[in-house]
Amino acid sequence: MARIVLGSYMVRYPLGGMMSWVLQYIVGFQRLGHEIWFVEKAGYADSCFDPVKHVMSDDCAYGTSTLNSLLREFDLQDRWCFVDASDRYHGTSRERIEAVLSSADLFVDMGTHGAWLEQAAGAGMRVLIDGEPGMTQMKMQNRLDAGETLPRYDAYYTTGRNIGTEASNAPAGGRAWRPIFHPVVTDLFPVTAVPENAPFTTVMNWQSYEPISWRGRSYGHKDIEFETFMSLPLLTPESMEVAISGKDVPLENLEARGWRVREAHNVTMSFDAFRGYVASSKGEFSVCKNGYVATNSGWFSDRSAAYLASGRPVVQQETGFSAHLPCGSGLFAVKTAEEAAAAINEIAANYGTHARRAREIAADHLEAEIVLGGFLRDLGI
Repeated sequence: MARIVLGSYMVRYPLGGMMSWVLQYIVGFQRLGHEIWFVEKAGYADSCFDPVKHVMSDDCAYGTSTLNSLLREFDLQDRWCFVDASDRYHGTSRERIEAVLSSADLFVDMGTHGAWLEQAAGAGMRVLIDGEPGMTQMKMQNRLDAGETLPRYDAYYTTGRNIGTEASNAPAGGRAWRPIFHPVVTDLFPVTAVPENAPFTTVMNWQSYEPISWRGRSYGHKDIEFETFMSLPLLTPESMEVAISGKDVPLENLEARGWRVREAHNVTMSFDAFRGYVASSKGEFSVCKNGYVATNSGWFSDRSAAYLASGRPVVQQETGFSAHLPCGSGLFAVKTAEEAAAAINEIAANYGTHARRAREIAADHLEAEIVLGGFLRDLGI
C-alpha cells in the first residue's frame, strides 16, 4: 500500500462536475488499496465560489462542508486539508498534513500550480498531471521563452494523449510528457432507464479564462468551437440541450437555433446533482476548447467518461482522441455539425446497441482501476 497525496481544487469551486473530476482519482486510488489524501490551497484572495450566494470570497465554509460531506461517503472525511487565503488550515492540521506529505510515496499535482511542492519535497515522487493539454504547454513555453524557471517534478503526465508527439502541433514546454486518460469509477454511475423524450445534453463553460497567445496565434475556448455546431438542432429531430456557465453566453442566438439552454450551476450543485443530470440525458454532445482542437491534443473529457459509464452514448468534437479510443459505436468523434447530426441520428435509431457499447468503452478503457493502476505501475509504485 502506497501513501498518495493528491493536490487539486474542490473547495474553491464546489460544483458537481468539478467534484466528480477529482473524486474519480481519489476513489480510484482508494479502490486500488492505497492510502489517499487530498490537499488544496486558496492561493489568492477571493478564490472560493459559493454557488448558493453566487459570490467569490475568502469564505471557504461552503466548499469545505461540501467536500467533507462528499468524502464522508467514502470514509475519507479525515483525509483532506484546505489552506485558506489567511493561511488557516481546515480539515487536517498543518502539522499532520506536513507529516503526511513528508512521508508520502507519491504527490500528484493536478491543478495546484506548484503550491504544495515545497511541503511535498520529502515525498518519494512528485508528479504533475496536466488537464489542460496544449494550453498548459503553451503557458510553460511562454514562461521559458521569457527566461523564467518552471517548477520541477519527477514525471509529467497529460490528458492530451498526442502532446509531445508528431500528432500534435503543441509545444512540449521543455518536458517529456506521458499520456493518461481521465479515469472514471464506473460503479459510481449506475446504468438506469432513459427518461422518455430525454435530450442529448452537456455541461460546459462558455469561456473558462482568457485566451492564450503563442507564436502569434490566440487559442481560446468552447465559445469559438461552438460556432461550428450552432445549427446542430436544426439537423436532427433529437432534442439538444446545453447547461452553460460563463460570460457572454449568446442565449438568444442559441435558443433561436433550437438549443434548450439550462444554467450549468443549477443542474450541477452537487456530485449527486451532476450524476442525476447525466442520467436524465439520452446521451452527450459536446464541443471542446479551441486550444484542445487546434493543437490536435488527443484530449478526452472526464465528463464524457461519466456519460459513457452511465450507458449514455457520447458525440464529442474531435481533438485527436479517436486515435486512442474506439469510435463508431457508443462513442463518436466529429468535426462538423453534419457529422454530429449523423452520429446522433444513428444513436437514436439503434439506441440499445450504442448504450451498451458506451458502458463497455468506459469499463474497458477508462475504468479508474485500469487507468490509475497503469499510471502507478509506470511510476514503479
